[in-house]
Amino acid sequence: MTSANRLAALGCAALVATTVAGCASATKAVTGGSSNNGPITMGTVNTTNVLDPAGAYDSGSWLLLDNVFQSLLKFPEDATSPQPDAAKSCDFTGSDALTYECTLRDGLKFSNGDPLSSEDVVFSIQRMLKINDPDGPAMLFSTVKSVEAKGDRGVVFHLKSPDAVLPAKLASAAGSIVDHQVFPADKLLSNDKMVGSGPYKIDSIEDLAGSQTHALGKVALSANSQYGGDVKLQNDKFVVRYYNASEDIKADLDKGGLDLVDSNSLPPATTAKLNDDQLAGKGDFKVTTGDSGDTRFLAFNTKDATAGNLAVRQAVAQLVDRKALARDAYAETVDPLYSLIPAGITGHNTAFFDKYGDPDVGKAKQILAGAKVQTPVPIKLNLASSSSRSADREINTLKKQLEDSGLFQVTLQQENDFQKYTQGWASGAYQAYLVSWSSDYPDPDDFISPLLVDGGTFHTGWNDPKVSQQLVPDGIKQIDRAAGGVYAQIQNSVADQVPLVPLFQSKSFYVSRGNVTGVENTVDATGVFRFWDIGRAKK
Repeated sequence: MTSANRLAALGCAALVATTVAGCASATKAVTGGSSNNGPITMGTVNTTNVLDPAGAYDSGSWLLLDNVFQSLLKFPEDATSPQPDAAKSCDFTGSDALTYECTLRDGLKFSNGDPLSSEDVVFSIQRMLKINDPDGPAMLFSTVKSVEAKGDRGVVFHLKSPDAVLPAKLASAAGSIVDHQVFPADKLLSNDKMVGSGPYKIDSIEDLAGSQTHALGKVALSANSQYGGDVKLQNDKFVVRYYNASEDIKADLDKGGLDLVDSNSLPPATTAKLNDDQLAGKGDFKVTTGDSGDTRFLAFNTKDATAGNLAVRQAVAQLVDRKALARDAYAETVDPLYSLIPAGITGHNTAFFDKYGDPDVGKAKQILAGAKVQTPVPIKLNLASSSSRSADREINTLKKQLEDSGLFQVTLQQENDFQKYTQGWASGAYQAYLVSWSSDYPDPDDFISPLLVDGGTFHTGWNDPKVSQQLVPDGIKQIDRAAGGVYAQIQNSVADQVPLVPLFQSKSFYVSRGNVTGVENTVDATGVFRFWDIGRAKK
């Protein structure tokens, strides 16, 4: 995702992001906790302040949208390809991936009783593109030339260029279908007016106390009696509580105010300790581990005099010890990553390990000597400051690994404001900088195009014409998304040229009380947390 809010929302960096568009409506307070008869209450540090799908493009909002709205398609449990949701069927009509047609299910309704028809689908896409909110997901549908309704149940997308990734985009929260009788065509709707057709409806919203950006503090949901889909709810009430600090989440969890905590909202060391307690048969909590599409990279400004030297970048890639980083900085709550596309996603490979193998000072020295680079190489490494001790350990571990080789002299620089941090890399002010990526949907292109084309969202300045003009378009055209050969070529090119060094792939860790059930059914690489799977064991 190209939105800085989505980039910042990763738990591994503990960067809490909020958008600035829209404002929440403060209504009645919501109670929750571990009572067997009360709502399931979940805590997260992935805050947000806008829920309108046309302006929502961060982890905190999509957590709700995935459960309150329907899209034409969805990603079921462990799926890597989208399946029908509001649609009965969807297919490309030709091999050129330029026309995509869907037929809606019969009898769908929004939570207010309004019928859901093809008019609402067309309205939702056209409205998003018209509003084009700078913090919204409109750019995901840049290939859409037009969308038209065929009767009450038919929808046809006409594309400007081949886009076989369109089904995955429609299956994300960006494809949420809104009620054309409720949502204004040219501006965002306030949070307290949200109406969807998903399994849940929003009952009430509170603002986050003391937040200067009016982030949501608590959202209460209940089962949508008008829902016409095929999922079965294991609970009829669900509450999401947003926190600014992971320490506050742990305190409420200990006091019984929460039933579960979403992925990586607790410090890695805390999660690791709870997991160890569970394995030892101690403690009151369960830790459910699963795949995650969240990734971490060291990015280079390839236009910089130092970082622009290929030998310097390759030497860094030769020295980075990912296993030590996962162990020393993140208490084994992440997995080493050797490619842009993480494990669990079609197209994953180990391009960097295949080229560089294990960390080797001798080989790094040869790379620099062969390019006549004088050592030690002075280089500045930038990071956005956060309250995360793990992020501090991460950057210091990288510094130590590079300096212990005797080949680099590293200066650390931290930026306190994340917006200024993104402006820094966009303006080319940094040499090397740590960045995180959280996918919108589990398709290989979402880990390729946004990161590489025209310098990518991290503004590395690297642009290989063969990659951006030939291989990426070829990948986007592939209607068979399991055919991953082109993505191997792209990742091998990245390993050769090193605009980015993949560091690690986050694991998903959900901490829940002992009586909470179903968490294991919704922790997977799709990135969709399905509230309806969560229940409580009956006494």
